Amino acid sequence: MEAHAHATPPTDGPTLGSLPVEPLLTAEFDVDPGAVYERLRATHGPVAPVGLLGVPVWLVLGYTEVTEVLRNESLFRRDIRYWRARAEGRLPRDWPLLAGYEVRQMMFMDDEEHLAARRTHHSALSPFQDARSPEGWEVRAAVARYADELVGMLAAESGAKGFADLGAQYTRPLLLMVTTKLFGCPVELGDELVMDLWRMLDGGADSGPATARALGAFTRLAAHRRARPGDDLTSYLLLADPGLSDEQLGRELFMNAVYLNDITGNMVLNTLLEVLRGNATVRRSLSAGQLGETVNRAALANPPVANMCFRFAARDVRLGKVWVRAGDAVSPSAAAAHQELLALSSSHLVGATVSTRAHLGWGAGPHQCPSAARELGGMIVSTAVGRFLDHFTRAELTLPPDQLPWRSGPVVRGLRLLPVRYELGAGVTRRAEPAPTAVPAHAGGGDSQTRGLLAALRKFMFGGR
Repeated sequence: MEAHAHATPPTDGPTLGSLPVEPLLTAEFDVDPGAVYERLRATHGPVAPVGLLGVPVWLVLGYTEVTEVLRNESLFRRDIRYWRARAEGRLPRDWPLLAGYEVRQMMFMDDEEHLAARRTHHSALSPFQDARSPEGWEVRAAVARYADELVGMLAAESGAKGFADLGAQYTRPLLLMVTTKLFGCPVELGDELVMDLWRMLDGGADSGPATARALGAFTRLAAHRRARPGDDLTSYLLLADPGLSDEQLGRELFMNAVYLNDITGNMVLNTLLEVLRGNATVRRSLSAGQLGETVNRAALANPPVANMCFRFAARDVRLGKVWVRAGDAVSPSAAAAHQELLALSSSHLVGATVSTRAHLGWGAGPHQCPSAARELGGMIVSTAVGRFLDHFTRAELTLPPDQLPWRSGPVVRGLRLLPVRYELGAGVTRRAEPAPTAVPAHAGGGDSQTRGLLAALRKFMFGGR
């Protein structure tokens, strides 16, 4: 990226508001976003003006340009107060994505405020990603135990052979159970709360009320854990920063829940999809026993966040072939950037380590997921995929890959369902109650929590049978 090709931007250069924009979220985009990215790239180059739910933004398509936007915090800010259209009152008051962007939490902070919030998160998350700590041991054991019990429930309800939706009957309830345990929820989080997180990200007409409901739920959780602290992320965030109010803590829990349920869940499903559809590089990693690399290669082929949250230009800057003016909204597209990277099949960039060194599944730059969060998320994804591979001796898609239904919103492109015909191994416990699990003395209550969660999820997964 060239920060200043000229002393000042050309006075006759087109501005974002003066350019004709193509709506991004169309029927074509729902079916084949890759084709839309390619057409935009051919027409405009690595940065294209698009309409996002009626609001013009710059969509960044090139890998080099995307990584520069992500890494250059001094030029591209996360704080929504830099957005000129918002400051000037030109955004529709009911614009569906506005409610989510106005939740002031770590993702939408800059500079020292952002660094302080990251330190708090890293401190609170570190015990859970450290396999040697009691908290880390317990959360790892819980993820594996929950995965086993969900497969056991499937066996009990549908048999050792049959049909299943790996979204509704495995991935989504698994992440819901992990969130409940990690956050220290006194009662299980309901599926309706997860749906509210989806509604906020997908930018539907009810995204504003959905955001408010989710924030309310997490603020109540914050107040509960302040009064009754435990060995959970909510309590550890308070321990790391006792000055957090219930409302501030609720906002941070809200952000963590989005990443844990939606982003991490998408990574699980996308990895399973790439394995089932026969992605050659993914399967080679799997055959070599490199489960972490399998996940990374799937993230390169199909990132869990297609178009990342906006950045706002701090000043006029040249990006690709266009001048981005101060206060313009810029949306870096990980999906388009990966598409360009994978097209360079003969380049030295694409080799045995491209996935671990180049994919943007966890972001990049100052606002990438904190290292403790990346480690924890990677463990959850690898465990979920690994337990699936342990238990399912056969699984095949019941729909052609190009006919699978997707949530093609402005941020994520996640599977609505992943239908398979399956066969389970002979060792799967065919019951919905948890098998006895050895837990250390400090980890009491795990089995009872699992029983309660599985009972609550039965109606969700099997229609109340």
